[in-house]
Amino acid sequence: MTPPVPPNIGAALPTLERTITLTDMVAYAGATWDWYRLHFDSEFVAAARVPGPVVDGQVFGALFVELLQDALGPRCFVHELSFTFRNLMFAGETVRCEATVVEVGADRVRVELSATILASEYGPQRPAVRPAHATVLLGTADGPGAQ
Repeated sequence: MTPPVPPNIGAALPTLERTITLTDMVAYAGATWDWYRLHFDSEFVAAARVPGPVVDGQVFGALFVELLQDALGPRCFVHELSFTFRNLMFAGETVRCEATVVEVGADRVRVELSATILASEYGPQRPAVRPAHATVLLGTADGPGAQ
C-alpha cells in the first residue's frame, strides 16, 4: 500500500469541534489514570475558586491527533506534537481545533494547529491552545520519515 498523497502548503484541514462534558472528563481520567480532582469533583473545584471542572490539558493533544488522523488517513503517524496553553476550558464548553499545512515532503507534513474555546456561560470566545505544531509521517511509524 502506498502512502497517502500529502496536501498542499497552505491547505486548511477539516475543522474539529467538540463539546467536552463532565462524563467525557471522567472517562478520560479513567483511561489515563489521571484522577486529579480539579477535573471532576465539584466540591474540590469550588474550594479552589475555579468556575467549573477544568478540562485536562492533554485532551487537546488527543483532539489534535484525532483531527490529523481524520484528515490524513489511518496510515499517518503523529511524530511530533507541541503546544502551549492559553486559557482554561471548563466542562460543558466547546472547542474548535484547526490545522493548516505549512511544510510538505514526500513522506511527511508539518502543520500549525490551534484550539479555540467558543463563547459559553464561562466567558467569551478565547484561545485554548496557541501556538501548536505537529509533524505527521505519511505511511508507517517506522518508515523512512521516522529518521
